[in-house]
Amino acid sequence: MQLIRDAEIENTIRIYATPLFQAAGLSPQGITLYLVKDRALNAFVAGGLNMFINTGLLIETKEPGEVIGVIAHETGHISGGHLARSGAALDQTYATLIATYLLGLGAALATGEAGVGAAVLSGGQDIALRGLLQYTRTQETSADQAAVNLLRATEQSPQGLMNFMESLSGQEVLLTNNQDPYLRTHPLTQDRIDFLRQAMRESPYANKPPDPELVVLHNRMRAKLIGFLEPLNQVLRQYPLSDTNLPARYARAIAYYRVPDIDKALAEIDALLAEQPDDPYFRELKGQMLLEHGRVAEAVPEYQSAVLSLPDSSQIRLALARAQIALDSREMDRAALENLTVTLAREPSNAGAWRLSAIAYGRLGDQAMTALSLAESALARGKYVEARDRADHAAGLLPENTASWLRAQDLKNEAERRLKKQN
Repeated sequence: MQLIRDAEIENTIRIYATPLFQAAGLSPQGITLYLVKDRALNAFVAGGLNMFINTGLLIETKEPGEVIGVIAHETGHISGGHLARSGAALDQTYATLIATYLLGLGAALATGEAGVGAAVLSGGQDIALRGLLQYTRTQETSADQAAVNLLRATEQSPQGLMNFMESLSGQEVLLTNNQDPYLRTHPLTQDRIDFLRQAMRESPYANKPPDPELVVLHNRMRAKLIGFLEPLNQVLRQYPLSDTNLPARYARAIAYYRVPDIDKALAEIDALLAEQPDDPYFRELKGQMLLEHGRVAEAVPEYQSAVLSLPDSSQIRLALARAQIALDSREMDRAALENLTVTLAREPSNAGAWRLSAIAYGRLGDQAMTALSLAESALARGKYVEARDRADHAAGLLPENTASWLRAQDLKNEAERRLKKQN
């Protein structure tokens, strides 16, 4: 399995999910969303407040209501406490599984890819997921009911969820290996389909069309995923040159960049920027194109423009910091540390950001903070012996009782605690 990161796609999913989480009485900030690079239709929750959504589901759904319906259903599993009832033995398995995903995520951020970064995880975990995420029919019915209630509370139609479930119903006759994982882990019955059809008849929002702004976001998200994940010939089949709509041009710009054909890629993205010069994701993409083709000095202003539009985006800040560090100047290293501080305030377990911090501090001659940053990175990657030793080294260099010295002590103690737990 692979996890991917992308600021625009994660923001779109957050926009879909936040009203549902709030309606369910859940803190949106308390739920972590993960994108799984997998063609299969699937979404699931695990380890408490962690929701995983396959790229295949995002690409194959034609309108936002389908994804929103699935998120509403998965939110029903969370609010219903279905995972908590799995028992203490499974709790530890979930914790281990999520920890491994988080490590994979840290590795993805350390790859240097600003847009879509990937971390390869053990294929054996897919087997574990199939075994652990076998929701009962009772839980599925309960989650459907919760989903319908959440959609009503947010004044949205259950049409999308019903369409998604009906698209899966035809797979029931297939052999298990040919079914989408969603069907294997979420038992589908005719009663559930009938319930959703009845919900459509009773909903005051049944015929409410999708929000046009969400349709725009959905089409951009699909185009971006297709551009990054499909070969050029497939992209051009889905988005031929005759298609001059924004999503088509966006997908082609990404596909050309991946070939790589940097001239065509820049021509496409520059045309989009001519129409929408303040779009942060277009700026981010152009910065990525330039950075990965060695044109670092040109990439930095593009990332800076993106940050000006989205100052709270930890991922775009991280990309800017990476480009600034690539320029290899003391001024840029200091600027990179400012951006990394913002990233790490939001993602304190981001191993890649800590690694970049160590590089910047090292160049600036701050050995203590270099050691402390490397200790943070090691802990985030699960390298507990390294984390303990580097934290101990940092503590010896830092003034006692300062915030950084206390953090070094905490890191050392946490690394030792985890080592004992492993043994």
